[in-house]
Amino acid sequence: MALRINQEIPNLTVPTDLGEITLHDWIGDSWAILFSHPKDFTPVCTTEFGAVAQLSDEWEKRNTKVMGISVDGVEEHKAWKGDIEKTSGASAGFPIVADEGLTVSKALDMLPADAYLPDGRTPADSATVRSVFIIAPNKKVQLMMTYPMSVGRNFAEVLRALDGLQRTYEQPLATPANWETGQDVIVALALDDAAAAEKYGDLDIKLPYLRYAKDPA
Repeated sequence: MALRINQEIPNLTVPTDLGEITLHDWIGDSWAILFSHPKDFTPVCTTEFGAVAQLSDEWEKRNTKVMGISVDGVEEHKAWKGDIEKTSGASAGFPIVADEGLTVSKALDMLPADAYLPDGRTPADSATVRSVFIIAPNKKVQLMMTYPMSVGRNFAEVLRALDGLQRTYEQPLATPANWETGQDVIVALALDDAAAAEKYGDLDIKLPYLRYAKDPA
């Protein structure tokens, strides 16, 4: 069964370059981002992991932990981090899972159940292992993105999506297209106009079902 939004992630214990980690304990009361890639020492993913490293202060501001996932081993991860730090100019202090047995990749539905990695594999053999998961403190998946090998992931968009998720988490709110922090939000139809105005102040009612309120942050 495919992993779905609002489904709790499996509480796996995984080997990483920073030691063994149990996912639910590691997340704790934080938000978490898991991001995967097909192979260490590949060009696009080196730039992506560098972008994640450069955003370390932004993740911390948002009480968010980040973790990479790869089907390569611990020693390869440690060596690759040198390249990541050299090209990005930032410390890559986040853990990278060594998913050599595909346990995490299969549990998070990033590979077919019968997937295997041949000897002498290339990144193409694990190309589908290239996803982003944003997970809430309740350990449930809030967002999933999957990219092809040829397009680098936009971590500014991941950060924007995280902001939107945190703003609307367990609130009767949503964010409109292209929303950024500080812009008006959409009030859910679970509240009638009177209840929405009482909770969020004056409404900008565009349509009966499209009602904006000031960002409550």
